[in-house]
Amino acid sequence: QVQLVESGGGRVQPGGSLRLSCAASGSIARVYVMGWYRQAPGKQRELVASINSGDSTNYADSVKGRFTISRDSAKNTAYLQMKSLQYEDTALYYCNFRNLGGPGYWGQGTQVTVSS
Repeated sequence: QVQLVESGGGRVQPGGSLRLSCAASGSIARVYVMGWYRQAPGKQRELVASINSGDSTNYADSVKGRFTISRDSAKNTAYLQMKSLQYEDTALYYCNFRNLGGPGYWGQGTQVTVSS
């Protein structure tokens, strides 16, 4: 089992920045991937960015150049630095963790609202 605790969501004006954090604990393997997904009202959940234990990253086209995912391996924590936020970034953001070959675990979600 893996437990995830997310933090860092909130309300920000267009063009602003936020940083999300996701701390993992429990049965963490040497090889894993952590990712951030988001789901806006009436839309499907989509991958925003992911990072694996080798620090390879992947981004959705809509956030490239604006969002940066990183991790602190000592703390088993992943971060999503979000800059130049747009109205379209408003969503519930979920952290996901998966050990290699294992099931995925989801955080409880943190709301990001971009509003003037």
